[in-house]
Amino acid sequence: MNVVMIGTGYVGLVSGTCFAEFGANVVCVDVDKNKIARLNSGEVPIYEPGLERLVNNNVAAGRLKFTDEIADAVGAADLIFIAVGTPSRRGEGFADLTYVYEAAKQLAVHLQGYTVIVDKSTVPVGTARNVARIINETNPQADFDVASNPEFLREGAAISDFMRPDRVVVGVESERAEALLRELYRPLNLRETPILITNLESAELIKYAANAFLATKISFINEISTLSEAVGADVHAVAKGMGMDGRIGSKFLHPGPGYGGSCFPKDTQALVRIAQEHGVGSRIVEAVIEVNAAQKARMIKKIRGALGNDEAGKVIGVLGLTFKPETDDMRDSPALSILPPMIEKGAIVRAHDPQGMHEARNMLPSEVQYCDDLYAVSEGADVVVVLTEWNAYRGLDLVRIKNAMRGNAFVDLRNIYERATVEALGFEYYCVGR
Repeated sequence: MNVVMIGTGYVGLVSGTCFAEFGANVVCVDVDKNKIARLNSGEVPIYEPGLERLVNNNVAAGRLKFTDEIADAVGAADLIFIAVGTPSRRGEGFADLTYVYEAAKQLAVHLQGYTVIVDKSTVPVGTARNVARIINETNPQADFDVASNPEFLREGAAISDFMRPDRVVVGVESERAEALLRELYRPLNLRETPILITNLESAELIKYAANAFLATKISFINEISTLSEAVGADVHAVAKGMGMDGRIGSKFLHPGPGYGGSCFPKDTQALVRIAQEHGVGSRIVEAVIEVNAAQKARMIKKIRGALGNDEAGKVIGVLGLTFKPETDDMRDSPALSILPPMIEKGAIVRAHDPQGMHEARNMLPSEVQYCDDLYAVSEGADVVVVLTEWNAYRGLDLVRIKNAMRGNAFVDLRNIYERATVEALGFEYYCVGR
């Protein structure tokens, strides 16, 4: 089976590589010539555990290729996946579909024979029908169907999520399109992976609804963490007690500095806009967004409190910059909301992250000092802050950190340490919801 993946960002590169691992012949297309050159030289431009090995193996096997020429790939394709970015339009919250529709126009003129065009990007309800309209207008003779096949990949665990998914969602309107997509995903039959076949609109909405619900769980437990601090409860005990209820489950009930990343912030905002366009309320999702913003503001207040409410001239050592561990993704990371206000008030920030410092340099204020050695952030620091729960930070030599610091405040925004352990070493310990 011949597959074309338009877009070699996070979704496109992971999906295209995994389809090649399934045995399909995959060509990944991107307009970024530099990115394609890097991929063709064996360099994977994003960090995802296991991805580089999988890319190189499938390139060597001849099943995976990269090009910046869409015309060279489309004609022989059985399925063409559109996996380009759909960022939020600045100041609006609406998903920007410019790249999706441009991809549809470009591929339309090169279609030969029956082809299924598949929306893999996260797109608002109605996008698939607009893609079909654009292709029809551009190439009225084209023989094609449009389908929706949203991705559910977690950064840091994307390979296992693709190979062992909870479900595959396919929105189609023809038996021919359904048959091709079932054949593509046939390797998952060995694991009896459920494949949900539905209409286009339902498939498009499923992705937004799922992400909004997960974001709701995060904002809910963060709001409960605030209440826990006020009443003297332990939010971890509360979350554990909640999670034992099979109707609730324990996943995503982990208090912290708020959600970030490439999906939850833009998808919750987009869902609110979709509801508004159709005259429907979305008060729960609106509240989720508000709570998340408030949680980041609370973290700023917590760090300021640890500094005596005066950060001017104080040194803050930061451990972790990415929105979660096992990724280099800085998009909507809590660090982007928490650190700039501290710097504006005169704080000196020294930061370490195992994978995110290169991207952080493009997104954080230029005053941030980056340390290759994680212990260097504590030299002369008044406070050390854990922002991301990388494994490298779970077994820190706290004595070494304490001896290197000027102050003694340890702010654990991921609750990876126990209060008694840290305080026994002479730290003032600050955490979330305990």
